[in-house]
Amino acid sequence: MEFRHLRYFLVLADELHFGRAARRLSISQPPLSLNIQQLEASVGARLFTRNSKEVRLTAAGKAFVPEARALLDHAADAARHARDVAQGLTGRLQVGFVGAMLFRGLPQMLGRFQASNPEVRVVLKELNSQDQLGELAHGRLDVGFVHTHRVADEMAQILVADEAFVCCLPAGHRLARKRSVALEALRDEPFVLFARSASPDYHERILGICADAGFTPDVRHEVRHWLSVVSLVAQGMGVALVPAALRRSGMDGAVFVRLDRSTANSQAYCVWKTPQDNAALAAFLAVVRAAAPAAASPAPPG
Repeated sequence: MEFRHLRYFLVLADELHFGRAARRLSISQPPLSLNIQQLEASVGARLFTRNSKEVRLTAAGKAFVPEARALLDHAADAARHARDVAQGLTGRLQVGFVGAMLFRGLPQMLGRFQASNPEVRVVLKELNSQDQLGELAHGRLDVGFVHTHRVADEMAQILVADEAFVCCLPAGHRLARKRSVALEALRDEPFVLFARSASPDYHERILGICADAGFTPDVRHEVRHWLSVVSLVAQGMGVALVPAALRRSGMDGAVFVRLDRSTANSQAYCVWKTPQDNAALAAFLAVVRAAAPAAASPAPPG
């Protein structure tokens, strides 16, 4: 059974006349008769009765009309969906992100993308950097936002944020009202730190910043998400160095104070596996690239 057979059948079922049906199909009557015979052989039932005076649908033919129409409609829908996916007009985009990206422009990027691509279903997954890289490698994410530039050769990346670290303190801390804090003043403080297993780059960067200030931090707690770092600090469990964007988290009990001298910056990257033939991803990356210069500008001091 071919789609051509179904189209010929439905036109003949509508006209109930071989001559008129053939004219509508822009073919002669013999090919039409042959195709109807082939369809009946494929179905295993007579679909029409015909004589020199008239053509009628059999009971089987009447039952077959809505099914044939549904098959052709479904095929047309499938073809249209495939074209839309190829053009990036519809489909599914799986986006991984670290929590800090909620304060680094990701919601705005997603809003601009969805405004232009309303039929693309965006699925968000909050994962740490290492987990995202694993999901990208196995094709379970289309794109991710991570805290590391050290990715596999098969992955491409865009720098989307480059900003200072700030000191995160409990609201009642002795240094919380300072305009700036010398890193050395935190030498004897308990630290809340991003776990090495979740983001080796961030873990090592913060240890390196402290080492440059002449001390090794007293790490009491290690967590896997930035908002967990801020939450523990807000509850008086320690102090932390966090990306400046987290000042916008609005978490009660946490105070953010700039450091009195510059350190290595906090960076975030949009990463994806190449090569790609996903038109929706290409459209999303265009939005990311357009936003990246503003997102990557340093945060203002204070």
